[in-house]
Amino acid sequence: MEKSEKIKELIFPEDKEKGTQKLSHKCDVCKKYFSQKSSLNAHKRIHRGEKPHHCDICGNSFRRNYTLTVHKRNHRGEKPYHCDICGKSFSRNYNLTIHKRIHTGEKPFHCDVCGKSFSRSGILVSHKRFHTGEKPFRCDICGKSFFRESSLTTHKYIHTGEKPYPCDVCGIPFSGRRASYSHICVHTKEKRFRCGICDKSFFEKGNLNTHKRIHTGERPYHCDICGMSFSVQSILKSHKRVHTGEKPFHCDVCSKSFSQRSALTTHVRVHTGEKPYCCDICNKSFSFKNSVINHKRIHSGETPYHCDFCDKSFSQKGVLTGHKRIHTGEKPYRCDICGKLFSRTSSLTTHKRIHTGEKPYSCDICGKSFTQRGNLTSHKRVHQGKKQSH
Repeated sequence: MEKSEKIKELIFPEDKEKGTQKLSHKCDVCKKYFSQKSSLNAHKRIHRGEKPHHCDICGNSFRRNYTLTVHKRNHRGEKPYHCDICGKSFSRNYNLTIHKRIHTGEKPFHCDVCGKSFSRSGILVSHKRFHTGEKPFRCDICGKSFFRESSLTTHKYIHTGEKPYPCDVCGIPFSGRRASYSHICVHTKEKRFRCGICDKSFFEKGNLNTHKRIHTGERPYHCDICGMSFSVQSILKSHKRVHTGEKPFHCDVCSKSFSQRSALTTHVRVHTGEKPYCCDICNKSFSFKNSVINHKRIHSGETPYHCDFCDKSFSQKGVLTGHKRIHTGEKPYRCDICGKLFSRTSSLTTHKRIHTGEKPYSCDICGKSFTQRGNLTSHKRVHQGKKQSH
């Protein structure tokens, strides 16, 4: 038996036998076990993409006839199963059973690897694939694989352009049901998911779960190259581009490339001149959010970044980092022309103008140019002195 098979045997022991019921029919694609051959045959349609049961109203197709029967209730508006606690209705008894666990807090399905609990067995099965690394659902167009079938279904809409989930309020279509649900909160302004520690609220449960890691310090996503850990999977994905050098986001004005979409969005403001962040004290505008935060400290006098060598304080973290190099003697920025070292990247940029001859700061009175802004400021005083003498 292969090593990966042994891991799955340890992690999915209940897949072979549940209670006294023998699960003797095994899927040769994802290794899942079933008690009846008919159930296995129905399951195999997941891997083949086969959906033989068609809705004669909307044309949607399904793998099981029962799923089609339940689906047709959506057209008829039929929801025969009612929650006796909150009155919510469902088209399937199974959905009612799962829903009731919201009220009871019951999570009867436990992962025997990490101890995490779930309200649905399907979520547990998907969760266990994070431990095994198994991704049994493969896109037949681009070859990308997924832990969950629902993720594959949503992914395929990228290729087809299909957006089957419209917003009931404004009609904007979405490719995923979850995205449609999240969007509706824009209209309702409802933030249903509240943090029990700090009372912050969120539109989506996933955002709440991510937020909670601030309190717990949990960082479950690990870089397999340098070992760094992250609280959010998307941040890990962006981080890995540091190692690969990948810069998939391109500016269509100057062709400069970036590893993160947010960096591109910020960069484009250089070309558009957009300054969406405004100081509410003096009304000065800025292109970057961090810039307005740092600027406000001029008004407040706040200097939250302290040097642990000399107790000097600064309003910006970057200025503190540069200052500390006075104490350490560190000069990490090297001129690639003459080899001279500098403690600040701005100093290196200014130095390079000696080699290039660039003088970007011009006097608007006499046209004389300078390599540094400070030299231009000093020069302008010459003109001011002449005006005063006259």
